[in-house]
Amino acid sequence: MISLGIESTAHTFGVGIIDSKGKVLANVKDSVTTKSGGIIPLKAAEHHIACCDTVVKEALKKSGLSIKDVDLISFSQSPGIGNCLRIGAIVARSLSVIHNIPIIGVNHAIAHLEIGKLICKTKDPVMLYASGANTQIIAYENGKYRIFGETLDNGIGNFLDGFARELGLGFPGGPKIYDLSLKSKKYIELPYTVKGMDVSFGGLLTNLKQKIASKKFKKEDLAYSVQETVFAMLIEVSERALAHAGKKELLLAGGVGCNIRLQEMCDKMCVDRGAKFFVPQNEFLVDNGAMIAWLGLVQFQNNGRMKLKDAIIKPYLRTDDVEVYWK
Repeated sequence: MISLGIESTAHTFGVGIIDSKGKVLANVKDSVTTKSGGIIPLKAAEHHIACCDTVVKEALKKSGLSIKDVDLISFSQSPGIGNCLRIGAIVARSLSVIHNIPIIGVNHAIAHLEIGKLICKTKDPVMLYASGANTQIIAYENGKYRIFGETLDNGIGNFLDGFARELGLGFPGGPKIYDLSLKSKKYIELPYTVKGMDVSFGGLLTNLKQKIASKKFKKEDLAYSVQETVFAMLIEVSERALAHAGKKELLLAGGVGCNIRLQEMCDKMCVDRGAKFFVPQNEFLVDNGAMIAWLGLVQFQNNGRMKLKDAIIKPYLRTDDVEVYWK
């Protein structure tokens, strides 16, 4: 069975094609980038409209298949930016109707987890989901993927993008912050906000704006200090979730997971507590169509069905609102 997945939750329009054995046949994407400023939802949607046809065709060409070979259309239904989700849903419904192919909508966060489990061959991990709008500690418990901790304000990626904007860098800001951090080893004390199992970045960003405005601190020192601070926060709540849930595997997911320093800190924590750390390749950490295709396939093969009238977007649906009937 062949599933074609469409990802469009935010700045990326991606199309992935995967078979029932978990072999990724294609994973093509086109993402919004800027030299300054951040993502504007309307502009991102316009980007998706402009590139969607090309990305679908490129994915099919790369897979060596035609649309007639596709057995299922999967699309990111939740959560995400409404303007962007809507374009992916329209493309998915169009392909479904025109070519008479079943359709299924999936949860973006759970798709990250399931593709990570597939690629890394994990059994029952705690997932540190660190992306633009999302920062959650997720694990399976009693029929759902439960959120054991999360951000109280900004997602870690959005926080890093905001910090990058204050430094005059473009979007996405995370990779540029990482490159800048490599030029320093000087730690500047910053607000560290962990509340129980949750984290907060809002006060830290305000503090950083003040430091940048004062012109008393070097950009590279601030970049280094920011990473050491916010990643330590994520590691603390992840370790606590491992202990609380009694699990022995940590899986990293989301675009911020591409950060090598975060990977190093995750690995060290897991070694210290006798757990195993897993991280898939970068193409499966960032938003991508293959993860949508895979979760759609898993759900469909476990009697998940969706009528066309139900193939609508749900921008605010949380991870722990989804019944995990396929486990």
